[in-house]
Amino acid sequence: MLRCMDAIAGLLDGPRARAAFLLRSSLDPPWSLRIEDRAPLTVLAMTRGTAYLVPEDGEPVALRAGDVAILRGPDPYVVADDPATPPQVAIEPGQVCRSLDAAGAELVGSFSTGVRTWGNASEGATVMLTGTYQLDGEVSGRLLRALPAFLVLRDGEWDCPVVPLLAAEIVKDDPGQEAVLDRLLDLLLIAVLRAHFARPESGGPDWFRAHADPVVGHALRLMHHNPAHPWTLAALARETNVSRAAFARRFHELVGEPPMAFLTEWRIALAADLLREPGATIGSVADQVGYGSPFALSTAFKRLRGISPQQYRVAA
Repeated sequence: MLRCMDAIAGLLDGPRARAAFLLRSSLDPPWSLRIEDRAPLTVLAMTRGTAYLVPEDGEPVALRAGDVAILRGPDPYVVADDPATPPQVAIEPGQVCRSLDAAGAELVGSFSTGVRTWGNASEGATVMLTGTYQLDGEVSGRLLRALPAFLVLRDGEWDCPVVPLLAAEIVKDDPGQEAVLDRLLDLLLIAVLRAHFARPESGGPDWFRAHADPVVGHALRLMHHNPAHPWTLAALARETNVSRAAFARRFHELVGEPPMAFLTEWRIALAADLLREPGATIGSVADQVGYGSPFALSTAFKRLRGISPQQYRVAA
Protein backbone atom coordinates (compact mmCIF):
# COMPACT_ATOMS: atom_id res chain seq x y z
CA MET A 1 0.00 0.00 0.00
CA LEU A 2 1.32 3.43 -0.91
CA ARG A 3 2.64 5.25 2.12
CA CYS A 4 1.76 8.82 3.02
CA MET A 5 4.82 10.82 4.01
CA ASP A 6 5.69 14.30 5.15
CA ALA A 7 6.98 16.79 2.63
CA ILE A 8 10.63 16.50 3.63
CA ALA A 9 10.68 12.71 3.28
CA GLY A 10 8.78 13.05 0.05
CA LEU A 11 11.10 15.66 -1.38
CA LEU A 12 14.05 13.43 -0.58
CA ASP A 13 12.22 10.71 -2.52
CA GLY A 14 12.99 7.97 -0.08
CA PRO A 15 15.75 6.96 -0.53
CA ARG A 16 15.33 3.20 -0.87
CA ALA A 17 18.46 1.13 -0.33
CA ARG A 18 18.08 -2.49 -1.45
CA ALA A 19 20.74 -4.94 -0.34
CA ALA A 20 23.09 -1.97 -0.08
CA PHE A 21 26.81 -2.53 0.25
CA LEU A 22 27.76 -1.87 3.89
CA LEU A 23 31.19 -2.35 5.38
CA ARG A 24 33.06 -1.61 8.59
CA SER A 25 36.72 -0.80 7.90
CA SER A 26 39.31 -1.17 10.67
CA LEU A 27 42.75 0.11 9.71
CA ASP A 28 46.19 0.89 11.07
CA PRO A 29 48.50 3.22 9.10
CA PRO A 30 49.82 3.33 6.52
CA TRP A 31 46.73 2.69 4.39
CA SER A 32 45.15 4.21 1.29
CA LEU A 33 42.15 3.07 -0.76
CA ARG A 34 41.25 4.30 -4.23
CA ILE A 35 37.47 4.04 -4.72
CA GLU A 36 36.45 3.46 -8.35
CA ASP A 37 33.12 1.69 -7.81
CA ARG A 38 31.08 4.32 -9.75
CA ALA A 39 28.29 4.12 -7.15
CA PRO A 40 25.74 6.95 -7.44
CA LEU A 41 25.92 7.78 -3.73
CA THR A 42 28.10 6.75 -0.78
CA VAL A 43 27.81 7.51 2.94
CA LEU A 44 30.99 7.38 5.01
CA ALA A 45 30.77 7.68 8.82
CA MET A 46 33.88 7.93 11.01
CA THR A 47 33.61 6.19 14.36
CA ARG A 48 37.28 6.22 15.42
CA GLY A 49 40.47 8.01 14.47
CA THR A 50 41.15 10.17 11.43
CA ALA A 51 41.05 9.70 7.67
CA TYR A 52 41.57 11.96 4.68
CA LEU A 53 39.12 12.18 1.81
CA VAL A 54 40.96 13.10 -1.39
CA PRO A 55 38.66 13.98 -4.32
CA GLU A 56 39.84 13.41 -7.88
CA ASP A 57 39.99 17.18 -8.44
CA GLY A 58 40.19 18.90 -5.10
CA GLU A 59 42.03 19.40 -1.83
CA PRO A 60 42.20 16.70 0.87
CA VAL A 61 39.60 16.94 3.62
CA ALA A 62 40.24 15.55 7.11
CA LEU A 63 37.50 13.37 8.61
CA ARG A 64 37.46 12.71 12.34
CA ALA A 65 35.38 10.56 14.69
CA GLY A 66 31.74 11.65 14.51
CA ASP A 67 32.02 13.20 11.04
CA VAL A 68 29.89 11.92 8.17
CA ALA A 69 30.65 12.45 4.47
CA ILE A 70 28.30 12.04 1.51
CA LEU A 71 29.93 11.40 -1.87
CA ARG A 72 28.12 11.63 -5.18
CA GLY A 73 29.38 9.35 -7.95
CA PRO A 74 30.61 8.33 -10.34
CA ASP A 75 33.97 10.15 -9.96
CA PRO A 76 36.73 8.21 -8.16
CA TYR A 77 38.28 9.38 -4.91
CA VAL A 78 40.84 8.25 -2.34
CA VAL A 79 40.43 7.62 1.39
CA ALA A 80 43.71 7.37 3.29
CA ASP A 81 45.45 7.76 6.63
CA ASP A 82 47.45 10.61 5.07
CA PRO A 83 47.09 12.40 1.72
CA ALA A 84 50.71 11.48 0.93
CA THR A 85 50.15 7.72 1.31
CA PRO A 86 49.96 6.16 -2.17
CA PRO A 87 46.88 3.99 -2.82
CA GLN A 88 47.48 0.33 -2.09
CA VAL A 89 44.05 -1.07 -3.01
CA ALA A 90 41.39 -0.16 -5.58
CA ILE A 91 37.69 -0.79 -5.00
CA GLU A 92 36.11 -1.38 -8.41
CA PRO A 93 32.48 -1.72 -9.63
CA GLY A 94 30.72 -4.59 -7.93
CA GLN A 95 32.90 -3.90 -4.85
CA VAL A 96 35.76 -5.92 -6.35
CA CYS A 97 38.87 -5.26 -4.24
CA ARG A 98 42.15 -5.30 -6.18
CA SER A 99 45.77 -4.78 -5.16
CA LEU A 100 47.55 -1.88 -6.85
CA ASP A 101 50.94 -3.57 -6.80
CA ALA A 102 52.52 -4.94 -9.96
CA ALA A 103 50.52 -8.18 -9.76
CA GLY A 104 47.16 -6.40 -9.49
CA ALA A 105 45.64 -9.46 -7.82
CA GLU A 106 42.03 -9.55 -6.69
CA LEU A 107 41.89 -9.61 -2.90
CA VAL A 108 39.19 -12.12 -2.11
CA GLY A 109 38.75 -12.21 1.65
CA SER A 110 42.37 -11.28 2.29
CA PHE A 111 41.47 -8.42 4.61
CA SER A 112 38.28 -9.79 6.12
CA THR A 113 38.39 -9.59 9.92
CA GLY A 114 34.77 -10.37 10.83
CA VAL A 115 31.13 -9.90 9.82
CA ARG A 116 31.07 -7.02 7.30
CA THR A 117 34.45 -5.95 8.66
CA TRP A 118 37.51 -5.38 6.52
CA GLY A 119 40.99 -3.99 7.09
CA ASN A 120 44.55 -4.62 8.18
CA ALA A 121 43.79 -4.64 11.94
CA SER A 122 41.00 -6.15 14.01
CA GLU A 123 40.89 -3.03 16.23
CA GLY A 124 42.56 -0.39 14.11
CA ALA A 125 43.41 3.19 14.93
CA THR A 126 40.81 4.24 12.36
CA VAL A 127 37.33 2.72 12.06
CA MET A 128 34.80 3.89 9.49
CA LEU A 129 31.45 2.70 8.22
CA THR A 130 30.72 2.81 4.51
CA GLY A 131 27.27 2.44 2.94
CA THR A 132 26.86 2.50 -0.82
CA TYR A 133 23.74 2.84 -2.92
CA GLN A 134 24.34 0.49 -5.83
CA LEU A 135 21.78 1.60 -8.42
CA ASP A 136 20.79 4.99 -9.79
CA GLY A 137 17.11 4.16 -9.24
CA GLU A 138 17.62 3.90 -5.48
CA VAL A 139 18.26 7.62 -5.17
CA SER A 140 16.18 10.22 -6.95
CA GLY A 141 17.67 12.22 -9.76
CA ARG A 142 16.30 15.37 -8.12
CA LEU A 143 18.30 14.64 -4.99
CA LEU A 144 21.51 13.77 -6.85
CA ARG A 145 21.31 16.97 -8.89
CA ALA A 146 21.05 18.99 -5.67
CA LEU A 147 24.24 17.59 -4.13
CA PRO A 148 27.84 18.72 -4.49
CA ALA A 149 30.47 16.12 -5.39
CA PHE A 150 30.95 15.60 -1.66
CA LEU A 151 29.79 17.18 1.57
CA VAL A 152 30.91 16.73 5.16
CA LEU A 153 28.82 17.12 8.29
CA ARG A 154 31.02 17.60 11.35
CA ASP A 155 30.40 15.89 14.67
CA GLY A 156 29.50 19.14 16.46
CA GLU A 157 27.05 20.27 13.76
CA TRP A 158 24.29 17.77 14.52
CA ASP A 159 23.00 15.29 17.05
CA CYS A 160 21.83 11.97 15.62
CA PRO A 161 21.76 8.49 17.20
CA VAL A 162 21.83 6.62 13.87
CA VAL A 163 25.62 6.26 13.52
CA PRO A 164 26.11 4.39 16.85
CA LEU A 165 23.11 2.21 16.01
CA LEU A 166 24.49 1.42 12.55
CA ALA A 167 27.89 0.65 14.09
CA ALA A 168 26.26 -1.83 16.46
CA GLU A 169 24.13 -3.50 13.78
CA ILE A 170 26.65 -3.72 10.94
CA VAL A 171 28.61 -6.51 12.64
CA LYS A 172 25.55 -8.66 13.35
CA ASP A 173 24.48 -11.60 11.21
CA ASP A 174 20.92 -12.05 12.48
CA PRO A 175 17.94 -13.04 10.32
CA GLY A 176 16.69 -10.11 8.26
CA GLN A 177 19.85 -8.13 8.95
CA GLU A 178 20.18 -6.81 5.39
CA ALA A 179 16.75 -5.17 5.64
CA VAL A 180 17.66 -3.62 9.00
CA LEU A 181 20.91 -2.20 7.59
CA ASP A 182 19.21 -0.88 4.45
CA ARG A 183 16.72 1.09 6.53
CA LEU A 184 19.43 2.39 8.87
CA LEU A 185 21.44 3.57 5.87
CA ASP A 186 18.36 5.38 4.53
CA LEU A 187 17.76 7.02 7.91
CA LEU A 188 21.38 8.13 8.18
CA LEU A 189 21.41 9.60 4.69
CA ILE A 190 18.15 11.50 5.20
CA ALA A 191 19.30 12.79 8.61
CA VAL A 192 22.59 14.05 7.17
CA LEU A 193 20.94 15.70 4.17
CA ARG A 194 18.27 17.34 6.32
CA ALA A 195 20.95 18.79 8.61
CA HIS A 196 23.08 19.84 5.65
CA PHE A 197 20.29 21.57 3.73
CA ALA A 198 19.24 23.40 6.92
CA ARG A 199 22.65 25.09 7.15
CA PRO A 200 22.43 28.68 5.81
CA GLU A 201 25.67 28.29 3.86
CA SER A 202 24.54 25.11 2.11
CA GLY A 203 22.34 26.95 -0.37
CA GLY A 204 19.82 24.10 -0.16
CA PRO A 205 17.95 23.10 -3.30
CA ASP A 206 14.93 25.09 -4.40
CA TRP A 207 12.50 22.26 -3.69
CA PHE A 208 13.76 21.96 -0.10
CA ARG A 209 13.42 25.68 0.66
CA ALA A 210 10.00 25.78 -1.02
CA HIS A 211 8.61 23.61 1.78
CA ALA A 212 8.55 26.70 4.03
CA ASP A 213 6.39 28.72 1.64
CA PRO A 214 2.72 28.76 2.74
CA VAL A 215 1.39 28.34 -0.81
CA VAL A 216 3.95 26.09 -2.49
CA GLY A 217 4.69 24.10 0.67
CA HIS A 218 0.99 23.30 1.01
CA ALA A 219 0.84 22.18 -2.63
CA LEU A 220 3.87 19.96 -2.16
CA ARG A 221 2.24 18.30 0.84
CA LEU A 222 -0.95 17.71 -1.14
CA MET A 223 0.92 16.02 -3.98
CA HIS A 224 3.11 13.95 -1.69
CA HIS A 225 0.32 12.78 0.59
CA ASN A 226 -2.06 11.86 -2.22
CA PRO A 227 -0.27 11.28 -5.53
CA ALA A 228 -3.19 9.20 -6.86
CA HIS A 229 -5.56 12.18 -6.74
CA PRO A 230 -6.32 13.62 -10.22
CA TRP A 231 -4.50 16.86 -9.53
CA THR A 232 -4.71 19.66 -12.06
CA LEU A 233 -3.19 23.11 -12.02
CA ALA A 234 -6.65 24.54 -11.30
CA ALA A 235 -7.25 22.11 -8.41
CA LEU A 236 -3.91 22.90 -6.76
CA ALA A 237 -4.48 26.63 -7.16
CA ARG A 238 -7.93 26.27 -5.60
CA GLU A 239 -6.56 24.30 -2.65
CA THR A 240 -3.90 26.95 -2.01
CA ASN A 241 -6.31 29.88 -2.41
CA VAL A 242 -4.51 31.66 -5.23
CA SER A 243 -5.19 32.09 -8.94
CA ARG A 244 -3.89 29.57 -11.44
CA ALA A 245 -1.45 32.06 -12.93
CA ALA A 246 -0.16 33.18 -9.53
CA PHE A 247 0.21 29.59 -8.32
CA ALA A 248 2.02 28.41 -11.47
CA ARG A 249 4.39 31.39 -11.37
CA ARG A 250 5.17 31.04 -7.66
CA PHE A 251 5.69 27.27 -7.86
CA HIS A 252 8.06 27.57 -10.81
CA GLU A 253 10.03 30.37 -9.13
CA LEU A 254 10.50 28.43 -5.89
CA VAL A 255 10.81 24.83 -7.12
CA GLY A 256 12.45 25.43 -10.47
CA GLU A 257 9.92 23.54 -12.60
CA PRO A 258 6.16 23.67 -13.33
CA PRO A 259 3.78 21.99 -10.86
CA MET A 260 2.65 19.28 -13.29
CA ALA A 261 6.22 18.40 -14.24
CA PHE A 262 7.10 18.08 -10.56
CA LEU A 263 4.05 15.89 -9.95
CA THR A 264 4.90 13.62 -12.89
CA GLU A 265 8.46 13.11 -11.68
CA TRP A 266 7.23 12.37 -8.16
CA ARG A 267 4.68 9.84 -9.41
CA ILE A 268 7.25 8.07 -11.57
CA ALA A 269 9.72 7.94 -8.67
CA LEU A 270 7.03 6.28 -6.55
CA ALA A 271 6.11 3.94 -9.39
CA ALA A 272 9.74 2.85 -9.72
CA ASP A 273 9.82 2.03 -6.01
CA LEU A 274 6.50 0.16 -6.10
CA LEU A 275 7.45 -1.87 -9.19
CA ARG A 276 10.12 -3.60 -7.10
CA GLU A 277 7.56 -4.93 -4.63
CA PRO A 278 6.65 -8.64 -4.90
CA GLY A 279 3.36 -9.18 -6.68
CA ALA A 280 3.13 -5.66 -8.04
CA THR A 281 1.60 -5.26 -11.49
CA ILE A 282 1.83 -2.27 -13.79
CA GLY A 283 -1.93 -1.85 -13.42
CA SER A 284 -1.87 -1.86 -9.62
CA VAL A 285 1.03 0.58 -9.56
CA ALA A 286 -0.74 2.85 -12.05
CA ASP A 287 -3.75 3.04 -9.71
CA GLN A 288 -1.57 3.96 -6.73
CA VAL A 289 0.31 6.78 -8.43
CA GLY A 290 -2.53 8.46 -10.31
CA TYR A 291 -2.53 6.99 -13.81
CA GLY A 292 -5.80 5.75 -15.28
CA SER A 293 -4.33 2.77 -17.11
CA PRO A 294 -1.15 0.69 -17.41
CA PHE A 295 -0.62 2.24 -20.84
CA ALA A 296 -0.69 5.78 -19.42
CA LEU A 297 1.85 4.86 -16.74
CA SER A 298 4.07 3.08 -19.26
CA THR A 299 4.08 6.09 -21.57
CA ALA A 300 5.03 8.52 -18.78
CA PHE A 301 7.56 6.11 -17.27
CA LYS A 302 9.35 5.55 -20.57
CA ARG A 303 9.43 9.27 -21.32
CA LEU A 304 11.18 10.02 -18.01
CA ARG A 305 13.25 6.88 -17.44
CA GLY A 306 13.99 5.84 -21.03
CA ILE A 307 12.71 2.28 -20.49
CA SER A 308 9.32 0.71 -19.91
CA PRO A 309 8.10 -0.24 -16.40
CA GLN A 310 8.48 -3.92 -17.35
CA GLN A 311 12.08 -3.43 -18.47
CA TYR A 312 12.82 -1.46 -15.31
CA ARG A 313 11.41 -4.18 -13.07
CA VAL A 314 13.40 -6.90 -14.81
CA ALA A 315 16.61 -4.88 -14.54
CA ALA A 316 15.96 -4.10 -10.87
